Amino acid sequence: MTVQILRYHPLLVVMHWLLGTLIVAALVLGALVMTKIPNSDPTKIDALRGHMMGGSAIVILMIIRLFVRVRTARPAPASARHPALDRLAWASHRLLYVLVFAQAASGALMALHFDLPEIVFAGHGTLPADFWVYPVRAAHYAVSRLLMALIALHVAGALYHTFVLRDGLLRRIWFGKRTIAISK
Repeated sequence: MTVQILRYHPLLVVMHWLLGTLIVAALVLGALVMTKIPNSDPTKIDALRGHMMGGSAIVILMIIRLFVRVRTARPAPASARHPALDRLAWASHRLLYVLVFAQAASGALMALHFDLPEIVFAGHGTLPADFWVYPVRAAHYAVSRLLMALIALHVAGALYHTFVLRDGLLRRIWFGKRTIAISK
């Protein structure tokens, strides 16, 4: 008798949906809200504080998620019934981790370069007139756009499995019975 894993560990399920929400919120805050606030506006400090705290939380949760993912049993690899799509799914899942960590790293470098912790959290100093004059800002922007595209691909893949293949793939990343016994 062997055991087949049907679903991811409940902590991974929670972290998947929580991180998805936090990452999208951080991207939206950065791309649609913060870019519209001039650096001279006092509300920019509050927006930066929220963005920096959210980014820090995302990194911590991603490290925990990666640790739990490596240490827990998981379902067999899913298939989109096409080798190229299966390779794309495998690569894109790993690239999500790379891009989230790259986004956090470029944000941290930008924060250190502009002395943002001192300005945002301690209230000492002022924001530069423009963040765009430094290359690290362009890197943070570029990674955010790659991350947005990859998230869109991830959602498209989930929708493909749900509405085209109708294979119940999303059940794997939801709550419920994790295992079944299989007799040989």
